[in-house]
Amino acid sequence: MEDASKLKWEGRWDQVKGKAREMWGELTDDDVDVAEGNVEQLIGKIKERTGETAETIRERLSRLSD
Repeated sequence: MEDASKLKWEGRWDQVKGKAREMWGELTDDDVDVAEGNVEQLIGKIKERTGETAETIRERLSRLSD
């Protein structure tokens, strides 16, 4: 993910946490909290829970951040 995109996510982390949990019901509060604003860690947690590819996860997250 590009640096500008990372900054956008980090600035809106609290808003995004709930949306990510809605989109990926398998995520727990702990999963999201462990990532603490780090998009790559969040992608890793989602991948671990769902088996989706990192690219698919990035695409879905990008739609959330628009």
